[in-house]
Amino acid sequence: MEISQIKHYIEEEKKGIETLLSSLDEKVIKAASLIEKCEGKVIFLAVGKSAHIGRKLAATFSSTGTPSFFVHGTEACHGDLGMIEKKDVVILISNSGSTKEVTQNIAPIKAIGAKTIAFTSKETSPLAEGCDEVILIPSLKEADALNLAPTTSSTMTLVLGDAIACALSENKGFTRKDFYGFHPNGALGASLQKENL
Repeated sequence: MEISQIKHYIEEEKKGIETLLSSLDEKVIKAASLIEKCEGKVIFLAVGKSAHIGRKLAATFSSTGTPSFFVHGTEACHGDLGMIEKKDVVILISNSGSTKEVTQNIAPIKAIGAKTIAFTSKETSPLAEGCDEVILIPSLKEADALNLAPTTSSTMTLVLGDAIACALSENKGFTRKDFYGFHPNGALGASLQKENL
């Protein structure tokens, strides 16, 4: 293995972020506004690699002032839909927009009365067409040589989700003291404790 290989794959994912930046439009603002107006919790729902991204985003949203949690797409239809309430917003993540374990949850979530946001790269997919709002990421080649492993797509999803969480936090006037209230332990907690004594 050579350093040039590693740099190549980093460059591939970097291209994804650059394309994402230039592709953002009012649809993102509409979806983000729905989240901002949410009176309940923001719930991320996904399976596979997208589930790992969803869990991370739920943690970021929660720690920066937007109450959030993750529900696995398969477990949702086996009782975990009971965690979702009418006042919530559910963000369903699927790059293809056709993942059955994700799309099967649209109807029951709508029956609950919660708002839905599709996070996908396919605007004409069942997921995008079934949700109230859509957050689109560019449909690009994955970084790996086989163009199979979720790499560029998952990175773009994570970056855009983080950006929305940060914007929401800023708009709420979330402070370092607030962050400490949610994160009292670890190195971050220790450094913030000194500021809040």
